[in-house]
Amino acid sequence: MRKPMFVLAAALAVTACTQERQNQLKREIQNWTGTNGVLEVYAGDKVVKRFLRIDKMSTALGTDDNSPRSYRFGYGVLDENLNGTVDPGEKRVYFEISDFATNYIFFESPR
Repeated sequence: MRKPMFVLAAALAVTACTQERQNQLKREIQNWTGTNGVLEVYAGDKVVKRFLRIDKMSTALGTDDNSPRSYRFGYGVLDENLNGTVDPGEKRVYFEISDFATNYIFFESPR
């Protein structure tokens, strides 16, 4: 009997949260479980780099001041031939994306 009551209480607690808090909870859950993200980097209207199977992108923080830095980083498979699938020989790599001069889109893979 305690388990159903706990589930009911948890559900009520989440619905009582503000929309912003619900969004924060969703992001925290996604950070824990990961997403199947895709990062596309553009030069004008052309995709010039694509990374697949990204769990998450993180904002860099300063060592001493803990302030957010102007770039994001993560790990993903470099899609060398830009075909949208992980092919044999394509490796998981570390990447950094600047907020200043980089046009990019990060989205959950539809596949």
